Amino acid sequence: EVRLVESGGGLVQAGGSLRLSCAASGLNFDEATIGWFRQAPGKEREGVSCIEIRDDSTSYADSVKGRFTISSDKSRNTVYLQMNSLKLEDTAVYSCAASEDPSLGLGPSRKYIYWGQGTQVTVAS
Repeated sequence: EVRLVESGGGLVQAGGSLRLSCAASGLNFDEATIGWFRQAPGKEREGVSCIEIRDDSTSYADSVKGRFTISSDKSRNTVYLQMNSLKLEDTAVYSCAASEDPSLGLGPSRKYIYWGQGTQVTVAS
């Protein structure tokens, strides 16, 4: 059984930082693509970033480039999303997702098969 467990969300002031973690199990981690998606109330789900574990290739949405950094720790089967310079508009439920396609890129969410439960990130003024 594949499980993705997110952690690290919370309340932070604008300009602050948070680091999200996504711990994966039951998955061939080294051959996966792991993505972070977010959904704010009343808005569609948005792809934020992804990492292709095999070669650590990364992709970012324009809205987070230069502020967010995705990384992986293969020894822990964990992907991190370091979020800096947070803005009010970053407020959302953040979910990690996994695909067994090793080179999926930040494709549409429907191509990610496995999903975590999500973690709330709230940025306050």
